Amino acid sequence: MTDNSLEGRVAIVTGGGRGIGKAISEAFSEQGASVIVADSGGDIDGANEDASIAENVANALPGPALGYGRSVASPEAATEMIETAVSKFGGIDIIVNCAAILRDGLVFKGAPEDWDAVIETNLSAAFYLIRAATPVMRQQFKDNRGEGESYNWGRILNIGSTAGLYGNFGQANYASAKAGLFGLMRITALEMVRSQVTCNYVAPFAHSRVTDIIEPANDEQAEYKDRAMRVAPDHVANFISYLCSPAAGDITGQVFGVRGREVFLFNQPRPIETISQASKDWTVEELAEAVDNNFRDQFTKLETDLEAFNTEPIV
Repeated sequence: MTDNSLEGRVAIVTGGGRGIGKAISEAFSEQGASVIVADSGGDIDGANEDASIAENVANALPGPALGYGRSVASPEAATEMIETAVSKFGGIDIIVNCAAILRDGLVFKGAPEDWDAVIETNLSAAFYLIRAATPVMRQQFKDNRGEGESYNWGRILNIGSTAGLYGNFGQANYASAKAGLFGLMRITALEMVRSQVTCNYVAPFAHSRVTDIIEPANDEQAEYKDRAMRVAPDHVANFISYLCSPAAGDITGQVFGVRGREVFLFNQPRPIETISQASKDWTVEELAEAVDNNFRDQFTKLETDLEAFNTEPIV
């Protein structure tokens, strides 16, 4: 992106102190945005928080920045971050929901407390922040914040995962949260379109703490990890910066993937075939025949995201 393409914007990046979130924070700052780096500094499972990580990253950014070192998984934290953005930098224009933890476990073994923790951090925290930010963004649209004929700086990005679109073994909580971010994205895009605020979902393929802890169970997973470890997060940050630029002001409600120099546009669940019977209710036998004749060849393959993207990335 061109230098200073985000001049005057104010951004909050959750999970902004490490990995993909850190790359996004750095890209925003280099392009002129004021950035709140929100990162509790915890381990990948959320334990052992360290507030200094967010502070250190913020202090190292070239432009105006603040570190927020508390957990983002509460409505109070969301309100505090938005109030800080408004009081310190004059508004809020960009939200990037990147914070995530992992507590993997098979559905027949997973602990309920692990489910709750992952959903709270990976999904609920995004809702809390969107809920706190959007009233301010709507008012900024009415007040015509910034330059130009009308305010169109508002951007919300949910950093998802192909695990939420395909599924993956042992990740019921993580994949469910990431799938929930897709639904949250669609609703936010619909409800904020009149205020010129876009919302999109980006599934990244890149070296991160998530790829670091993958323990391959087979050769396909080992190959996937090896490839992911070679993909820098900067590519994801570059595409996020594009979505926040004026050039992408009309792009909303979409699902993208970024793997190195590849960018994917995903289709979204819509009916692909219909069977109907107007004259009477279906019998089980009739349904069996109609499904076999009309649906079966179009069923979605039962594969994990690791299997679906087990090809060489363009880096």
